[in-house]
Amino acid sequence: MFKPNFFKHLSAVAFFMLLAWVILYPSCKNKQETHTPVEKVESKKDEVTSATHETQIKSDTKTILFFGNSLTAGYGLDEEQSFPSLIQKRIDSLGLHYTVVNAGLSGETSSGGKNRIDWVLKQKVDIFVLELGANDVLRGLDLRETDANLRAILDKVRQTYPETKLVIAGMNAPPNMGNDYTRKFSAIFPKLARDYNAALIPFLLEGVAANTELNLADGKHPNAEGQKVVRDNVWRVIRPLL
Repeated sequence: MFKPNFFKHLSAVAFFMLLAWVILYPSCKNKQETHTPVEKVESKKDEVTSATHETQIKSDTKTILFFGNSLTAGYGLDEEQSFPSLIQKRIDSLGLHYTVVNAGLSGETSSGGKNRIDWVLKQKVDIFVLELGANDVLRGLDLRETDANLRAILDKVRQTYPETKLVIAGMNAPPNMGNDYTRKFSAIFPKLARDYNAALIPFLLEGVAANTELNLADGKHPNAEGQKVVRDNVWRVIRPLL
């Protein structure tokens, strides 16, 4: 680094000044290289704060599960046109932290629902909306069995998540099933709501059933406009629960 005769030409003061520079320079250089600008530190703080906030929102998000048949699934329509998807859009517009899960399955009976409820409950559920029974009527099944199956489903939900809020979607049987059958079927749902302290949607298809303008060509399933009416029927009941 220095020639052998270099130090002979230095005075004592100059020598010590040079020695101090040689010792201190690397230290100063390291400090300069490791110094982080204040702006970068603040930026990192903002990123951490933002990530923490997003994590908090996700942890606070609750789940609404719609468990039903083709009426819930949105038969014949795009998924986003089904009433559960329309409920999700309304929830999002209000800034509420809820995720809607559409567990509707076309053709599902109360017995089929009982058989698959364990699988559905693998995820945490905060609000459980039960919409089953219509296909039992179409098949002329014994209503005592329908009632027992629906109770088994609700019991399983309560056992798995005791704090879950329950909602029962009421249904009516078509008049061609006979007055006695129709009356007994319609009575199942308010009775379930009372027994399980659940909120009741009196008739899911109120304002839609038998209205050709709001149903598909089969006359049984709501079209896109009919789904909006169903959404409103459901919303009136679940809104106070959110």
